[in-house]
Amino acid sequence: MKLGPATLVAAAFIGPGTVVTASLAGAQFGYALTWVLVCAIGATLILQEMAARIGVVTQQGLGENLRTLISSPIPRLLFFVLVVAAIVIGNAAYQGGNITGASLGVTALFPAPALFDTLRQDFGLNAWTLLIGLIAGIVLWQGQYKHIERALIALVALMSLAFVSTFFLTGPDWLGLLKGFIPSAPTGSLFNLMALIGTTVVPYALFLHADSARQRWQDTPTPQALQEAEQDLRTSIPIGGFITLAILSTAAAAFFAQGLSIQGPADLASTIEPVFGNTAGILMGLGLFAAGISSAITAPLASAYALTGILGGSRDMKGHMFRLTWLGILVTGVLIASLRIQPLTLITFAQIMNAILLPLIAGFLLMAVNHERLGQYRNSKVQNGLGVLVVAFSLALSIRTLWFVLQ
Repeated sequence: MKLGPATLVAAAFIGPGTVVTASLAGAQFGYALTWVLVCAIGATLILQEMAARIGVVTQQGLGENLRTLISSPIPRLLFFVLVVAAIVIGNAAYQGGNITGASLGVTALFPAPALFDTLRQDFGLNAWTLLIGLIAGIVLWQGQYKHIERALIALVALMSLAFVSTFFLTGPDWLGLLKGFIPSAPTGSLFNLMALIGTTVVPYALFLHADSARQRWQDTPTPQALQEAEQDLRTSIPIGGFITLAILSTAAAAFFAQGLSIQGPADLASTIEPVFGNTAGILMGLGLFAAGISSAITAPLASAYALTGILGGSRDMKGHMFRLTWLGILVTGVLIASLRIQPLTLITFAQIMNAILLPLIAGFLLMAVNHERLGQYRNSKVQNGLGVLVVAFSLALSIRTLWFVLQ
């Protein structure tokens, strides 16, 4: 069984934000929120299966399908504005965090060259972020889906090796971990609970999956393509969930059990090393690097898919519009990271837009997989039932997120 587009989804949702979110959940509440990951992965499987099926059957991305579904000019314009605000602008704001996270991972692994120290001291410039941005740019500039997929599969494998190895090194409390699968919400955990779901069920991953599935299986008979897509989904998304679980459990063992606190990604490798040894620190740095650079590739890629699809632009990955979109996201992220800008207003704006967009995208996705153009591959009653549950779930999450952000 070959891994494929669903691995890109795993690479997308396991970024520095997820590493920090899962680490905070583990450090503050131990294993108590483990069950939340199971729910989040379940919702992700349901939504991403529909997105992949749309891409395979229609041979169009999610953006193009939404254009077909929303025929009225005003609703289409409103949806376009929302997609641009949540995904394009949002990913530009988050991209700085992706690149910063990757640079923190590299810093934990290698001493900075003298030139890098000079740039930091004299100009306040983080040279590692420029190098990471360059690597991400080279991967994307090739415009070859297969090359991008292979690079991201390798990065997910590296993340798995790093975070799962660290998980075993820290010696988890197996009984506590098993108890964590029983739903509970410790006092003060609601924000962490929502954050765990919000970093796993992400709107831009739906655009990413639909388009990448279209490209991966464009020359494959539909029944075979759908079978392979389902196998890929059932393997790759749970792998992503297990990586997140490993991060949460590592934090529970390294911080919660030791009575230590964590503020951000910079604390992960530096704090874990004195307690569990040099190897644990190196593995955590390696995992953080892989998580950061994988998201630094997928965020611009998904933005390009979303924008070109919703505008009806060229699907060519070497096309001007496609390249300008991902390049704009990447350059913005590099500037934010290298100059150490804190785009708090942009990030808050992106959180609000994503909270609004998720239930809308989930709802339109459910409508799209029931459209007559899918023929025999339309949703079954069971799939529709599960889809309605996820839409309701995402709507509740959206309302709670807006409440927290706007308070």
